[in-house]
Amino acid sequence: MQQLVNIYAIFHRLLDKTRHLDFLGPLALRLYLAPIFWAAGTNKLSHFESTAQWFGNAEWGLGLPMPGVLAALAIAAEIGGAVALLAGVAVRWAAIPLMITMAVAAVTAHWTNGWHALPESELTVPWEWRTDLIEMAADRKAAAVSLLETHGHYGWLTEAGSFTILKNGIEFAATYFIMLLVLFFTGAGRYASIDYWLKRKWGSALEQS
Repeated sequence: MQQLVNIYAIFHRLLDKTRHLDFLGPLALRLYLAPIFWAAGTNKLSHFESTAQWFGNAEWGLGLPMPGVLAALAIAAEIGGAVALLAGVAVRWAAIPLMITMAVAAVTAHWTNGWHALPESELTVPWEWRTDLIEMAADRKAAAVSLLETHGHYGWLTEAGSFTILKNGIEFAATYFIMLLVLFFTGAGRYASIDYWLKRKWGSALEQS
């Protein structure tokens, strides 16, 4: 037994030697999320009027109160958050409005569609609550493929990827929320962030404030 403990200790020390690269995890999360939120925010900004209408309309939109204000807040969170993530500045603070935005999007825009973004015939998670939509999407996909094969150039249409139907569940919003939650607790990471260098220079003053 002691020999197994010694072997484990050796491998654990080897793992610990990788900690000088621990900044790569937060950096990867930031670089992954920044362009996503930048694209989402700038798209809403360039179509602000239609975005506000979609936020407020109860029939074909989200039915939210104060749609103009909420649209502006979402845009500010996404564009400002993207800049903060890319630069690695105020990352923990920026994560808060972005997580709120993702939570609101999940509940208002995606919740009724279940978990999966695509109608996976084999569930990747056990908590999918709209399996009926998956079955409906599979039937419609089969019908669409049949029509395209009969009346269209199906080979050309699928050269860039197979045909699918968007289920539009909360999967992406929840995934981004979890990634932001990690950044909220870990921060921007060492070396490749403004936060790190500010803390190096002003750390004692920040801790006392």
